[in-house]
Amino acid sequence: MAELVPLRTAIEQLVRDGDVVALEGFTHLIPHAAGHEVIRQRRRDLTLVRMTPDVVYDQLVGMGCARKLVFSWGGNPGVGSLHRVRDAVEHDWPRPLELEEHSHAGMAAAYAAGAANLPFGVVRGYRDTDLASQTNVERITCPFTGEQLAAVPAHRPDAGIVHAQQADRRGNVQLWGITGVQKEVVLASKRSIVTVEEVVDELEPRPGAVVLPHWVIDAVSHVPGGAHPSYALGYYDRDNEFYVRWAEISRERDIFAQWMEENVLRESVLA
Repeated sequence: MAELVPLRTAIEQLVRDGDVVALEGFTHLIPHAAGHEVIRQRRRDLTLVRMTPDVVYDQLVGMGCARKLVFSWGGNPGVGSLHRVRDAVEHDWPRPLELEEHSHAGMAAAYAAGAANLPFGVVRGYRDTDLASQTNVERITCPFTGEQLAAVPAHRPDAGIVHAQQADRRGNVQLWGITGVQKEVVLASKRSIVTVEEVVDELEPRPGAVVLPHWVIDAVSHVPGGAHPSYALGYYDRDNEFYVRWAEISRERDIFAQWMEENVLRESVLA
């Protein structure tokens, strides 16, 4: 049953060294504040799972939190490379980073399988490329049609973290707009944290919204602005200028380390 707790407490209690951790949000509602708290608490040896690792995963990798990245597309959206991820892969700095790459469809199927408590997801992808030989998938034969398909092992994170617009005081959560795989992450994870823009007395039904009931969530934390520099529909826009600046901030190790010290390590989440 969801508890309303400060973000610091949620991360302290629910994210542990060596965990498989998914911080999800597709362009929209990316849980940056939660990622920063993971960094501040100096979690280590994490396997980070995400469909589109971008700035917050670049920061987590650059600060030495990750030993492995399970992902589909990775980059600074509209700008270019993730320099800290690249440095870890090419030069083992600040530590070696193992990669497991999938397609978007494969990642989505793996989350859906985890949410449904199934051992794997099935897709028609990974065909006629060398990706299947480089990652963790297996060929299977459909027992009804004989078609050759790809089986992707289910994602079952130890800790799943998402951001949403609203929660009520019982811990029920509502998000709307581009919802990505947030629902699947929460349902697939052993432990789950949701950061929210606003806590309200009662959730107002919205067309197309996703409602996560309090009994599938472990902790809800009130963190206004918790998705910045990504956006939260109805609350604030995407900070495109920051994504452009990040390309230069992250390019050199010393500049990156200084920025993280001044903007993440010295910050404290009071909510």
